[in-house]
Amino acid sequence: MALKQKGTDAAATAAEPKKRRRVGFSGIDAGVEANECMKVFIARNPGEAGSENSISLQPFDLNHFFGEDGKIYGYKNLKINVWISAISFHAYADISFEETSDGGKGITNLKPVLQNIFGENLVEKDEFLKTFSKECEYIRNVVTDGNAIKHDTSIDKDSAVEIVRVELQGAAAFLYCRLVPLILLLVEGSTPIDITEHGWEILLVIKKAEQASSSSNFLVLGFAAVHHFYHYPESARLRISQILVLPPYQGEGHGLRLLETINSIAESENIYDVTIEDPSDYLQYIRSSIDCLRLLTFDPIKPALSSMVSSLKETNLSKRTSSLKMVPPSDLAETVRQKLKINKKQFLRCWEILIYLNLDAEDRKSKDNFRACIYDRIKGEILGTSTGTNGKRLVQMPSNFGEETCFAVYWTQEGGDADDQTVEQQPEDLKTQEQQLNEVVDSQMEEIVEVAKNVSLRGSDKLGVSC
Repeated sequence: MALKQKGTDAAATAAEPKKRRRVGFSGIDAGVEANECMKVFIARNPGEAGSENSISLQPFDLNHFFGEDGKIYGYKNLKINVWISAISFHAYADISFEETSDGGKGITNLKPVLQNIFGENLVEKDEFLKTFSKECEYIRNVVTDGNAIKHDTSIDKDSAVEIVRVELQGAAAFLYCRLVPLILLLVEGSTPIDITEHGWEILLVIKKAEQASSSSNFLVLGFAAVHHFYHYPESARLRISQILVLPPYQGEGHGLRLLETINSIAESENIYDVTIEDPSDYLQYIRSSIDCLRLLTFDPIKPALSSMVSSLKETNLSKRTSSLKMVPPSDLAETVRQKLKINKKQFLRCWEILIYLNLDAEDRKSKDNFRACIYDRIKGEILGTSTGTNGKRLVQMPSNFGEETCFAVYWTQEGGDADDQTVEQQPEDLKTQEQQLNEVVDSQMEEIVEVAKNVSLRGSDKLGVSC
């Protein structure tokens, strides 16, 4: 049987190699971090709204608002700019991007995330621009319900700046709610306070506008939210819950002025003591500097301080054959609390700084003894008492998973056999423990030295007093 001959075109096609169909797979969307595509600005007038030349804020972390991994998915060249009004604290968000596509992680819905941060403050651009005229008396209405605080401060006072104390209710409560987004953005780990709880008040740093053409007669530069707690039998404790100076006005001494004002209130109203809820390292630095300056001229502290400094000069702790604790007399902390309203924990922190300040800079022995005392204190706080276990006992437990990995820890009553409570450690473990302990001591020494330097600069006249 003869084969059927194919046509010319068919033959040519058969002669060419078969072409494979190519299927393209787009890569999985890696997402973009919010910190990389989102910026926040402060607008002091309508002209700054929408302009990236206005004052930029530096939020501590935007990523944690966007899911577990802090990323935004589904956008190409995403750009989020948010402007916050310095007059009413309303916010306007401008979102731009080239295109959206689901790259395997979906498309992040930006609106509810921004609403979660800015709440009812977030408005459209037209309404945002109108707030500069509609809300120009907003701060004035809050201030009229408060009392301006008059007191002497350790820094030159700007006549246009004052601190106004207002109970956190009514107009002041609404103002605090508008400030919450700034708290969330700028204060790490912060959460809004419960303004319905009794005992809250807010101290506002207010500046009167210098120009009549300004959108508002008053500007909020910063604030502190404080709470009054009952203390038995008939006094109150004052706790600073939140304190914030707005970024455009930082570095001008307003945070210092707020802390000094709170101390003044505590003394004049015979508050039991003043505490700060979870202070940042910088806030603690400022607080300790202020309290050390107050303590430098506090006469009851001088004899005990002089005696402690002498002991550091005379004692030899280099060979660890003797011990010395840098603790003040038991009644001195109570005297400081009664007169200056400094709580015991803060006083003990300042006590060490004051001792360091009074040491001779050329006396190496005293400085070494000082560090040895800091070392002993920290070791006791971390590892317990001199027995090394603080009453804790470690016992190996039988298990099918391996004898070396199974143990139990329990606390023994005081008076037990000290040898029986001691946990044997390997040399390498002791070496690591010692290294870590010295790192903690070095870190705390750096903090003490930094505060001491600041106090020396600001209180050189007070340091001239012999202690």
